[in-house]
Amino acid sequence: MNIEDYRNYCLNKKGVTEHFPFDNDTLVFKVCNKMFALTSLKRWENGDAFINLKCDPDYAQELRAQFDSVKPGYHMHKKHWNSVYVLTGELSPKLIIDLIDHSYYLVVSGLPKKLREQI
Repeated sequence: MNIEDYRNYCLNKKGVTEHFPFDNDTLVFKVCNKMFALTSLKRWENGDAFINLKCDPDYAQELRAQFDSVKPGYHMHKKHWNSVYVLTGELSPKLIIDLIDHSYYLVVSGLPKKLREQI
C-alpha cells in the first residue's frame, strides 16, 4: 500500500474528512470529527511508514503478539491504538485494509445514534 492508496481508501469511506490538526506532517482521517486513522507523511517519504489505527483492546494484543509490524500506538493510548507498519512486507494489503475498516467501524459504532444514521 502506498500513501495515495491509503488516502483514497480512507476518503472513500462514508463521512470521512482529512485534516492536519497537529502540524503539516501528520495526516489525520476523521469520521464525524472523530479520528480513526493518522500517519506521518515524512515517515512515508523516508520508507518507515506506519498508520495509527484504533483497535479493540483484545484484538490489539493478538495482533501485536502475531506481527512484529503491529506495535502499541505511537503517541496514542496504547490500549486502544496500534501503529501498523505498512512497508515491512509482513502484513498483507488485505489485512491492512481490514485494520483500517476495523478502526473506522469502531469509531462509527461509538457515535451517537443520530450521527450513525447520517452516515
